[in-house]
Amino acid sequence: MECNQARQLMSAYLDQELDAGPALGMGEHLASCEACRTALTHAEELSASVKQYATYHTAPAKLRARIVADLAHQRPSRFRTWSWAWINLGLSGVSTAAFAVTLVLYLNQPSATQIFNDEVLASHFRSLAPGHLLDVVSSDHHTVKPWYAGKLDFSPPVVDLTAQGYPLLGGRLDYLAGRQVAAMAYQHGKHIVNLYVYPDSTDTTATSKTPVTLTTGSSRGYQLMHWSVAGVHYVAVSDMNSTEMTQFANHIKASLE
Repeated sequence: MECNQARQLMSAYLDQELDAGPALGMGEHLASCEACRTALTHAEELSASVKQYATYHTAPAKLRARIVADLAHQRPSRFRTWSWAWINLGLSGVSTAAFAVTLVLYLNQPSATQIFNDEVLASHFRSLAPGHLLDVVSSDHHTVKPWYAGKLDFSPPVVDLTAQGYPLLGGRLDYLAGRQVAAMAYQHGKHIVNLYVYPDSTDTTATSKTPVTLTTGSSRGYQLMHWSVAGVHYVAVSDMNSTEMTQFANHIKASLE
C-alpha cells in the first residue's frame, strides 16, 4: 500500500469501518511509514477535539423571536406550528457539516514529513537525468571532499564504500528545504543512491557520534532514510529494497564512528 491510498482510507480506518483486508494493509503500511503514522495521530487528535468541543449551540432568545415572527408573518398557516427544536436541529446540522468538511480538508493536507520526502524524491528524479547526477566525478573521497570547500558553509563528511559494495561515484551541489546541501551519489548494482548531507538545524551543537532518530519510509516505490549524527543530518534515497538501504545507512554510520 502506498501513502496516497493510505491517506484515502485513513478516515475509514480511524472509524474502524474498513474490512479485514484493507485494515490489515493499513496496519502494515502504518508500521513502516512515519509520515502516515503522524497523519493518523493528527487525525485522532482532531477527532477527539471535535468530540470534546463541538457542542450544540442554542440561538439567542432575540434571534429566535425574530425568526419565528418573520416566519409567522410570511406564512402564518404553515410555520406557526414549527417547533423551535427543528430550527436548533438545523443549526446543529450545519455546525456538524462544517466540522466534517474541516476534518476532511485536514486529513487531505500532506504532513511536513511527506512534503519533505516529496522534495527529496523530486531532487533524486532530477539527478537521474543525463548530465545532472554529478558535478565532480570521482570515487576518491580525498577528491570529492575538497571539491566542496568554498561552495558550502560547512564541510560535509565524504565516505567511499567501494569495499562494502556501494562505490562512491562523485558529488554535486543541490537544494533541500530551502538551503544548499551536499549530495553524493553511490551505486549498488544497477541502483543509484543519493545521499544528502547538511547541518542539522535542530541539533547544531551536538557532538555525539551516536545516530539520532533513524527514520525509514517509502514513497512511490522508493526507499528513504533520515538520521542525524554529531549535528549533521543525512538523507538517503534509492529504488533499492529496504534491506539494501538499511545496509547502506549502516555502512555510512559505521564509517563515521
